[in-house]
Amino acid sequence: MRVVIIGASHAAAQLSASLRQEGWQGEIIMIGNEPHLPYHRPPLSKTFLSGDKTIQDLLIRPASFYEKQQIQFIHGHVVGIDGEKKILDLANGSQITYDKLALCTGASVRKLDIEGSELKGVYYVRNAADISAIQQQIPHAKHAVMIGGGYIGLETAAALRKQGIQVSLLENAPRILQRVTAPELSEFYKRIHQAQGVSIDHNMSIKRVVGSTQVEGVICANGQTMAADLVIVGIGVQPNTELAETAGIDVDHGILIDGYGQTNDPDIVAAGDCTTHFSPHYQRYIRLESVPNANEQAKVAAATLCGKSKTYDALPWFWSDQYDIKLQIAGLNQGYDQLVIRGDRHNSDSFAVFYFKEKKLIAADCVNRPLEFMISKKIIHENIPIHPDDFADESVDLKQLTQ
Repeated sequence: MRVVIIGASHAAAQLSASLRQEGWQGEIIMIGNEPHLPYHRPPLSKTFLSGDKTIQDLLIRPASFYEKQQIQFIHGHVVGIDGEKKILDLANGSQITYDKLALCTGASVRKLDIEGSELKGVYYVRNAADISAIQQQIPHAKHAVMIGGGYIGLETAAALRKQGIQVSLLENAPRILQRVTAPELSEFYKRIHQAQGVSIDHNMSIKRVVGSTQVEGVICANGQTMAADLVIVGIGVQPNTELAETAGIDVDHGILIDGYGQTNDPDIVAAGDCTTHFSPHYQRYIRLESVPNANEQAKVAAATLCGKSKTYDALPWFWSDQYDIKLQIAGLNQGYDQLVIRGDRHNSDSFAVFYFKEKKLIAADCVNRPLEFMISKKIIHENIPIHPDDFADESVDLKQLTQ
């Protein structure tokens, strides 16, 4: 029996390891389109970009682990799946058969579709090759334009500022982090970045990138021109579902999986950024771009492939490191109707924002507040009833309220 895993990121790394832990005795083949073994991706826009870590430092597990567990890694690109014959077509013309298949295809960056977007000096933040290319330009760069004010954009801006590069961050929305946080947290991060010398413009879209062969600047929709040696784009990602569709797998903003990581094909599971699943916590279908989600889904999918019954019921959580500030996020805040803040967000770098819906905690953004983060995860996951006023009062011991 042979399991083939398409993809070689967090979900794939965990799934391959979990297969052995769950007792899979057959072959395990992992196919990745990068030359590296699976590596941690969150540090790419942080310590890897700043030069503090190498790709070897970022490996999730060393090569010796895969050798010992008899997990074969193939550097290749799968271009087609024949679900009936159980055959994979690779870009080099070769084919690989499978008995069971795991789709860990991840997501791809959204590309700029404007004049000049193909010029040298326009970069994206998704894999090690992207960051290595940016690193080669940094010694010669003075001014970078960062397009996109989400977490990737802000983390990249922070890493560039640490290396002395001027950064102008352009956000199309009325505020940074608009899609994922409350206005209060957006204001805090704007203050932090401006204090570090980052220029931030809202309601700003790019009309074209200018330069002959190398980027020289950008022209905004309002006619403003900005000089730049580097243009870095962080405008979101889209799930890689094309392969799944060729195999007749159901897709809806991601590869549809059930609570066991199973697709509509009994011999194909999926895990990670490429998937959409029903969340029992939020009673709706969601797609998460999150390392914890990828790992937990991979564990469940591996158990399913081994004929065991484990269900996915993990609470979504995320994190972001910018300068010396760690943000930890528990849950999803969409649909909140009340906001409670614990701590002083105006004069300190330590506070927490709690999101409520009908007096029930649904999410928390914790800035340098690891205790509040852990407590929030517990409260949301276990549906513990605590009055919102108790969260605002720092004299109240939240830990005691959850026991």
